[in-house]
Amino acid sequence: MVRRRAEPTPDSGGADLLGPAGDSGAREILRRLELDVTIKLDGLLHGDHLGLVPGHGSEPGETRRYMPGDDVRRMDWNVTARTQVPYVREAIADHELETHVLVDLSPRLDFGTANYEKRDLALAAVAAVGLLTAKLGNRFGAVLASPDGVVTVPAKNGRPHLLSVLRRIQDHPRLDGGVPDLDAGLAQMGALSATRRGLAVVVSDFLGGYDWLPGLRRLALRHEVFAVQIVDPRERELPDVGVLTVVDPVTGEFRDVSTRSKKLRERYVAAATEQQERITATLRSAGADHLVLDTGRDWVLDMAKHVANRRHRAQMGGGLRR
Repeated sequence: MVRRRAEPTPDSGGADLLGPAGDSGAREILRRLELDVTIKLDGLLHGDHLGLVPGHGSEPGETRRYMPGDDVRRMDWNVTARTQVPYVREAIADHELETHVLVDLSPRLDFGTANYEKRDLALAAVAAVGLLTAKLGNRFGAVLASPDGVVTVPAKNGRPHLLSVLRRIQDHPRLDGGVPDLDAGLAQMGALSATRRGLAVVVSDFLGGYDWLPGLRRLALRHEVFAVQIVDPRERELPDVGVLTVVDPVTGEFRDVSTRSKKLRERYVAAATEQQERITATLRSAGADHLVLDTGRDWVLDMAKHVANRRHRAQMGGGLRR
């Protein structure tokens, strides 16, 4: 891929994420993100953390009939056996939510050909999750995974803490190569959130292998898992722009590719489609809720649609108790 920083367009979705570093720059980023998220999601977020991802609390609640797509781990086998009809048991949402976010800071995310880089969109996703869950004493923590290692930020509540997490992500140095250990990051997240159920969010492009799958499955046994995949339009298709010099951000290897070849572009699209289908199927098999955010789209609107679809499914299935 070609690594470059694209200038944001006036009508790009979400905030201008390419502002200056420092306290004032980070505060301005958070202010703009908060404004966008609040305005565009207004009317969808009624209640607390259930507005982002309808989570399952730790206390048993009402039963309802099974709907396609429900988590089979919530099957109420006693009621099912008595009625001969599949039933699931809802759970009462906890009054306080502890959210942990694992952020992939791979060199692959230092890339963007549309409104902003993938790293900027990852920052926006973390900010949105923090803003949507920072209510009524909810706590927010982070795990930063880069080729240099894994750094944990213990969960705390409050806007200043969220701002400090965003600042650490924004100021994290760009590396020339290497692959972060997402499985180690997931293990750290599981250790930080071992005392109670909560929301575990993984922000990554999920490229470069599936070593993270076992850790994600273990995390989903106890927590609500929300996978935010960051993508760029050029990862789906190549334009006809002649000879293009591309670089592997992990190994640093360069290669000249002639994009004039229609056959090459078609093979690229087919391989990219197959890869995306496999990532989607893998995340779903792990029990994760999956959202794709594209650097060329209005990411706030895509998140709002995701929230609306989740709320609609919950209502069709009998609703979640708050």
